[in-house]
Amino acid sequence: MEKGKVSPKVNPWALAVLLTGALALSGCAGSGSARQPRKASRPAQASASIPPRYSADVGSGPATPVRAEMPPAQAPMAPARPAMGGTAIGNGPVKVALILPLSGSGQGALVAQSMRNAAELALGDFQDRHLTLLVKDDRGTPEGAQAAADQALSEGAQLILGPIFAGSVQAAGQVAQQAGKPMIGFSSDKAAAAQGIYLLSFMVQAEVDRIIAFAAAQNRRSIAALIPETAYGRVAEAQLREAAAENGIRVVSIERYPAGQPQNAVQRLAPVIGGPNPQAQALFIPDNGDGLPAVAQALQAVRFNPRQVKPIGTGVWDEARVYGLPTLQGGWFAAPDKRGFMEFATRYRARFNSDPVRLASLSYDAVTLAAALARMQGPQGFNDSILTSAAGFAGTDGVFRFNPNGTNDRALTVQEVRGGAAVVINAAPRTLVAQN
Repeated sequence: MEKGKVSPKVNPWALAVLLTGALALSGCAGSGSARQPRKASRPAQASASIPPRYSADVGSGPATPVRAEMPPAQAPMAPARPAMGGTAIGNGPVKVALILPLSGSGQGALVAQSMRNAAELALGDFQDRHLTLLVKDDRGTPEGAQAAADQALSEGAQLILGPIFAGSVQAAGQVAQQAGKPMIGFSSDKAAAAQGIYLLSFMVQAEVDRIIAFAAAQNRRSIAALIPETAYGRVAEAQLREAAAENGIRVVSIERYPAGQPQNAVQRLAPVIGGPNPQAQALFIPDNGDGLPAVAQALQAVRFNPRQVKPIGTGVWDEARVYGLPTLQGGWFAAPDKRGFMEFATRYRARFNSDPVRLASLSYDAVTLAAALARMQGPQGFNDSILTSAAGFAGTDGVFRFNPNGTNDRALTVQEVRGGAAVVINAAPRTLVAQN
């Protein structure tokens, strides 16, 4: 699709996904098997339950998915017409389901409402006349997700977006696979991914790979690690070992600690990361804003010097209360470029008079992608060869693509903690197509 042929009514933000989707389509034209080379997908690791801020999963059930650091999303302003067992947005010929825990427990319902609002915003920005979005409530349970998927497919859904929790993604995914329909879920648990069941989420594996490769490029050849004893920590540790081996980095020592209680682990690690000649050149800490203040205090007690041993982490560092910690100054972490989310949040606030939760951009991108593909090819645009194009798609949080095994790759920045802020020191790649 040429740029000049796109309707001028399409919002420029939504247009980014549309144009990249057109690139993906052109790459698939002619031969469905023609693929650009890409890094081979790794086998599934242990399940990851991403902690607050980024994650759709804290545990495998209807637990609290995102910290309540943003006010609850308000009810959508635009009226939605009723549909059987849910609501619908739009009235286009192509039907797509959106499954969310709208009546789930804890903060699940807050997150779901924000993601539902983001989906409505996406259709409004795209000004699409091709989609009907069937919004279904899974009640935050796998059984509810299975019932919601059954109902959506019986109403003619050609693609399922959601659910959020890993167990719900797996339950709804079984229904989608039996019907031969693809699904784009929002879980960050790699175990929920499968062929045809794609995850549009922030995955710890990609962030670990990015930050370890960057550290290696900066001649950091030895590393120690402080690992919280959480599901997230276990997956991050496994990926650290793999990424370090791939980049020629020696893992000097790994110490684990109960969440929120790092003092003993730091004491054990002190001989490796302290003194005038530390054995490690970097210290990997895959903890979040809840746990990092205690880690920083424990490191300060053993006179850890971040100018000698570079602290590094993942996207869970990306919050204001981490930026001011003295022992993390100069530290590096990998995360999506936040500028896209900030622009999205501005438009969201203008529409709904509230702040979006961090995961709302996933819903926005999923709906915009579905609208772009439906506009270009109708429901035929939802086939696996297009969804897994190596060219990928442009989204709110940067370029992303789906792998055939259901996981995703994202273009990530490297940011440095500096004086109460995070500064991008290595920009996200503009393309994910592997180079020969």
